[in-house]
Amino acid sequence: MLGAWLTLLLGGSLALGAPGDTALFQRADDAGGRCTYTFTVASPGEASCPEAGGVAQLRAELAGLAARLSRLEGSGGFGGSGPRGAEVGGAWTRGPQRAAAGGCEELLRDKERLEEDKRRLEREKEELSRRLESSTQEIARLRAARCPPGTGGPGRDTLRGSSKAPRWEPEPLGYQELKSERTELPASRLLEETALGRPRAEDSDCGELAWVGAPVVLGRADSIAGKYGVWMKDPEPVAPFTRETTWRVDTVGTEVRQLFQYEAAEQLARGYPAKVHVLPRPLESTGAVVYRGGLFFQPRRSRALARYDLRAEAISAERELPGAGYHGQYPYSWGGYTDIDLAVDETGLWVVYSTDKAKGAIVLSKLDPETLEIRRTWETNIRKQSVANSFVICGTLYTVSSYSAPNATVNFAYDTATGTSRTLSIPFENRFQYLSMVDYNPAERQLFAWDSYNMVAYPIRLSHA
Repeated sequence: MLGAWLTLLLGGSLALGAPGDTALFQRADDAGGRCTYTFTVASPGEASCPEAGGVAQLRAELAGLAARLSRLEGSGGFGGSGPRGAEVGGAWTRGPQRAAAGGCEELLRDKERLEEDKRRLEREKEELSRRLESSTQEIARLRAARCPPGTGGPGRDTLRGSSKAPRWEPEPLGYQELKSERTELPASRLLEETALGRPRAEDSDCGELAWVGAPVVLGRADSIAGKYGVWMKDPEPVAPFTRETTWRVDTVGTEVRQLFQYEAAEQLARGYPAKVHVLPRPLESTGAVVYRGGLFFQPRRSRALARYDLRAEAISAERELPGAGYHGQYPYSWGGYTDIDLAVDETGLWVVYSTDKAKGAIVLSKLDPETLEIRRTWETNIRKQSVANSFVICGTLYTVSSYSAPNATVNFAYDTATGTSRTLSIPFENRFQYLSMVDYNPAERQLFAWDSYNMVAYPIRLSHA
């Protein structure tokens, strides 16, 4: 077996690695004028060729030599770097290349297929780049058409033209469970006795709730932060806001501060907020309302009420609600820290809650919208944790029986004018079976609700008997 690399010798000879073992190489035209290559290799072990079987043995030796030369060629062991080396090496390796021609052709075909795939992918990449550029231009056009500059006011942080409402992903996300530890609370002050709960003369269209229609979906939250929340319109807006201005808060999380502002409900449905307000304090649960240019809400982990001025973008009033349970003491049946729930009707601003003195029964108080002082309080006989939610229409408190049953009912009513309650059975559809907020809008005479990511509105009908 050949023991070392073949090296190119001057004069056209190749050394085979052992002393005296050389291969003589010649190139010349044959009788027909064709160029032929000839090389002669001395036998490493025989002085002469035996007569018997000489041809067969020679063929075997040539086959073995060809195999060794193929291995040498595969490892790059000969050829040379000069002109003569290139010539001789090329001649030396031409035979094995022909033997491997079939494999090389297959590799070349694979290479061509890969290059074609590469060219195809490059064409697809260019096409996607063109589409992305076109989409970017379309978004810019929609932004200019739907959200003209300056509508958010000078110096305000605005979010315009995004295809969806921004995701609010607080860190860490934490659901508000049904109960927390109970603590001793001071007793509530004496209930005031005034006539502030009665509808005014101009509220002559007031009546008793007689019918609730099927919910109409106006928008949908696209992240876990919106599993439950609150959406609102101001029935008595202050310029520059209008009755069409729509507000939304996604309330899952421990630091809920974002208040989304939309120019109209249609913008809410498309997911294009005109502005995002960042509240100075995080709010708790789904009890907020918008009324007379302010967002009224319960600051997190407190029994306080706060008014956030939407024009000044600052808290303009804050007051503690005496004796009110909070952070899981007296929530609605679905939990969610819904201990304190604000409401608006034709007569003004209300708050629904409970106290230790009331032993978990619903307490209803009328508030001054500027100072948040309590004007009057009613203590009902309706257990707060036995109902899923509540709302106020024309001075009467109504409750919903279940937050998850598809066919729930409006099951109780408490009339502040008479101080009496009665049972009802008005059908109420929980289409998505997780009702976390219900509020009445007296300007539109509709119920606004949040049902498992969905912002819905219910038409209603009042009786005027």
